[in-house]
Amino acid sequence: MGDLEIRPAVTDDVPAIVAMLADDPLGAQRESPDDLTPYLAALERLSDDPNQNLVVAVRDGRVVGTLQLTIIPGLSRKGATRSVIEGVRIHADERGSGLGTKLIHWAIDESRRQNCQLVQLTSDATRTDARRFYERLGFEASHVGFKLPL
Repeated sequence: MGDLEIRPAVTDDVPAIVAMLADDPLGAQRESPDDLTPYLAALERLSDDPNQNLVVAVRDGRVVGTLQLTIIPGLSRKGATRSVIEGVRIHADERGSGLGTKLIHWAIDESRRQNCQLVQLTSDATRTDARRFYERLGFEASHVGFKLPL
């Protein structure tokens, strides 16, 4: 395997990111790889926000992983800053290679660099493999999450 680079996502990465987002039963229902317009607009919004970090993992010139790290300043926990990891995806060819662990470690290290006191994430309840993966990395399922579609 070639060298791995983790870097901010750029416009040319969007097709590969969207393809990874759509490459599972849940993503296939909610993503639209044939129309990149909303994704490109979202990348522009993310790029304009210093608290958003959409990154890609690139190996041999090919995007093979992605995640979004959001930094959230707050008042709770004595004014603690926290980070949220979202949209973690690994290309099917790379699953089981340790790339997911490297991406999560990058997010944790970046959270520390930005003086976060807590890193949090959610994973769909049906993703049992993901839950085991995050628990193996030290994350605890400490809360129940709620969503309200708008």
